[in-house]
Amino acid sequence: MSDDDGYKIVSDNRQARFLYEILETYEAGIELRGTEVKSIRQGKVNLRDGYALIRNGEAWLHNVHISPHDRASQVFNHEPRRTRKLLMHSAEIRKLIGQVEQKGLTLVPLKMYLKRGWLKVTIGLGRGKKLHDKREDLKRKEEKRDIARAVKNF
Repeated sequence: MSDDDGYKIVSDNRQARFLYEILETYEAGIELRGTEVKSIRQGKVNLRDGYALIRNGEAWLHNVHISPHDRASQVFNHEPRRTRKLLMHSAEIRKLIGQVEQKGLTLVPLKMYLKRGWLKVTIGLGRGKKLHDKREDLKRKEEKRDIARAVKNF
């Protein structure tokens, strides 16, 4: 689960690549509270239903579930599905505004990981797949498996 480059993947949204055709990816930091960081380091994050929106020139992460920290008092604990601010360069945000509003694309969280002690999220700019697109992807995957089996047997 840990790479050689100092990355430790905390959570991965594999469902996103199935539901969306990812066109571009962006790396962003997240504005978090202390108990959220502790829960994330324990791996208690779910990115599956999450999405990002751009409001008033700022990027926001919605519907990502970070479980409350079990050892903290409930007074100091955080709301599990609260809206969190994404930390991105203003030039990237301006570029995303054009893409999302004009082309009707979606911002989806793909991965959450630790990079040199900092918590980062990979945001994917994606277009929703139709049912026939999903079928084509499954066919390609199956064909690759068949080819790999044939090569292995010989």
